[in-house]
Amino acid sequence: MRKKLLKRRLIPEVNAMAKEFWIDLRDWDKDAATTAIEQGADAIMAEDASLVRQLGRIKTIAPDGDLKPGEDIFEVEIRDQESEAEAVSKSKQGFVIVSTTDWTVIPLENLVAQSDRIIAAVNNQEEAEMALGVLEKGVAGILLKNNNPAVIMSVAKVVLEKTALVDLEAFTVKSVSPVGMGDRVCVDTCTIMKDGEGMLVGNTSSSFLLVHAETLENPYVAPRPFRVNAGAVHAYAMMENGKTSYLAEIKAGDRVLVADKDGKTYGATVGRVKIEKRPLLLVEAENEGKVISLVLQNAETIRLVGEDKKPVSVVDLKPGDRILGHPESGGRHFGHAVSESILEK
Repeated sequence: MRKKLLKRRLIPEVNAMAKEFWIDLRDWDKDAATTAIEQGADAIMAEDASLVRQLGRIKTIAPDGDLKPGEDIFEVEIRDQESEAEAVSKSKQGFVIVSTTDWTVIPLENLVAQSDRIIAAVNNQEEAEMALGVLEKGVAGILLKNNNPAVIMSVAKVVLEKTALVDLEAFTVKSVSPVGMGDRVCVDTCTIMKDGEGMLVGNTSSSFLLVHAETLENPYVAPRPFRVNAGAVHAYAMMENGKTSYLAEIKAGDRVLVADKDGKTYGATVGRVKIEKRPLLLVEAENEGKVISLVLQNAETIRLVGEDKKPVSVVDLKPGDRILGHPESGGRHFGHAVSESILEK
């Protein structure tokens, strides 16, 4: 007897760090669509996905699109508690685009408190800022219902600047010791990073150090502000979607999480990864009994970030120094955060 094959629908994944930026162009406007693509919009909502695909590669929300209304994406007008409950219920299946009749914050606060799949329909920059700031963490993203290119550009800037924050704490260095030769990973991104920015990397998935990008002048090699010499191949790196990846598995096209000295974050696309044998150092530090460690290349150009928020070379680190790291509770399973007890050392 032939078995019936069931098609499994994939629920859109929530990005734990970035905010979704969608444009509603069901009333088709080619110029607005072009502007949206140029400004880095994540998706365009249209009646005909082929019109969008003619202009560039971008996620489409359409009956013939990548995400289909009524199956992957739902729309709910918030009028009362019943419609709020409907939005929360549908968010278990996919993203829910919500609109409010009087654009008050209270309904959004209620929804954000219950779901991380709420997309707020907005008309301008002011509404976008309000939605992205609800309960501090904000909605998962916005759907802009405005085809004015100037408004699209201003809202795109708001979305880009509304980054998630990671908690950075000061760890006291306990030891810095050579550990021989090994394979280390340089992550070359498609982004020019600034002083104070880098990647969160750790020997274990419970704590990460802020490894500074190669933005600084030095006597030995020219700055490479697109690069983070991130550590040994086994280490975990934080990715833009809130998961972790082994440094050895990161590849071109992946999106790593860039964090700065104040905990502000954004995603950066990987353009290339270089793995080479180099002499290595083990840095071990501690914060209130929580140990953090990382194996890095033993070179003057490799820097962490001090408690004073200034870069410090690994060759200058000594016991008692204070460096910035990100502690996490629980552990990781295939890159996902889990609450179970996991011992790594």
